[in-house]
Amino acid sequence: MKPKKVAILTAGGLAPCLSSAIGGLIERYTEIDPSIEIICYVNGYKGLLQGDSIKVTPEMRKKAHLLHRYGGSPIGNSRVKLTNVKDCLKRGLVKEGQDPQKVAADQLVKDGVDILHTIGGDDTNTAAADLAKFLKENNYELTVIGLPKTIDNDVYPIRQSLGAWTAAEEGAKFFKNIVGENGANPRMLIIHEVMGRNCGWLTAATAAKYREILNTQEFADGLGLTKARRDIHAIYIPELEFDIKEEAARLKKVMDANDCVNIFISEGAGVKTIVAEMEARGEEVPRDAFGHVKLDAVNPGKWFGKQFAEMLGAEKVMVQKSGYFARAAAANADDLRLIKSCTDLAVECAMRREGGVIGHDENNNDILRACEFERIKGGKPFDVKQAWFVELLKAIGQAK
Repeated sequence: MKPKKVAILTAGGLAPCLSSAIGGLIERYTEIDPSIEIICYVNGYKGLLQGDSIKVTPEMRKKAHLLHRYGGSPIGNSRVKLTNVKDCLKRGLVKEGQDPQKVAADQLVKDGVDILHTIGGDDTNTAAADLAKFLKENNYELTVIGLPKTIDNDVYPIRQSLGAWTAAEEGAKFFKNIVGENGANPRMLIIHEVMGRNCGWLTAATAAKYREILNTQEFADGLGLTKARRDIHAIYIPELEFDIKEEAARLKKVMDANDCVNIFISEGAGVKTIVAEMEARGEEVPRDAFGHVKLDAVNPGKWFGKQFAEMLGAEKVMVQKSGYFARAAAANADDLRLIKSCTDLAVECAMRREGGVIGHDENNNDILRACEFERIKGGKPFDVKQAWFVELLKAIGQAK
């Protein structure tokens, strides 16, 4: 039975796919059957709990193609965990004694929604999984279909999450300019902090993209414009263990030879050590509604800078974060193709009432399908043994 009314929401952090995915869903539903109503909940699960939505009109459908040109989320995001009753109550999203999942389910029923499309990362789709389970157990006739958004590219069992390719490319562009700061001061240490809480994929992919750019450029060594000064000298990610004293000794030689050192780190690298130090000092570690450490508050880039500065004899340390620049970009050509294939299948699944998260299933021959919600979880580690990454470490002199 075809759906009569579809709802879309985006949630979690931004990624270079949200706007395009919204546009793709609206376009595909309009192509297949324009009589199917579409609404968008404003600001993610917050809007769902509050019944705040906008109706997609015929005029909006005509302009849906414009969303592919932009980043961000035109309908807004929020970080709300429906199973965290205490947080929902604190934020005024539910009343005392209310179950946020039931409030959300009742709102969907009130709005007459048959299909709910959630566009988000592991937290968003885990929340969608919890909601889908609640709906099923309480006999609500509604299907939830998720789209995997996260620039970390760390969702099981999805091979490639939407927006991650673009984020890597944009981060590389960001550093192409930032690296020029090494001429602003003698013995400069530049730390490029890339998003990635538990997974180093984005840092590795950003570094690889940057070196692709670097390898297309010409240099004037006699004038100080050398490839070595603009290259990456170290990459630190959560999955990669290293001896800081050994690395400092290696990088000290780089500093002496080039008058600068350029380091790429994942924002999640070193967090366990930083948190342990904070707790040992009796400091409270700030966390979000999902229990994740607030990385801006613990500031891994600053910590790495402090560790290396004295050992390298750096005169100045600069920490630059490309995350917000990268995650709010419009999707690139590779992501646009992936987004279209996923949104088209999402609508196809909606027409046959098949729930799940759309993606290439790594445990099922990389087939693009609706992966079962109970199999969706975050924290998938980056495989540091992949040939391209091993070669990257060798190229920058980090591999033993």
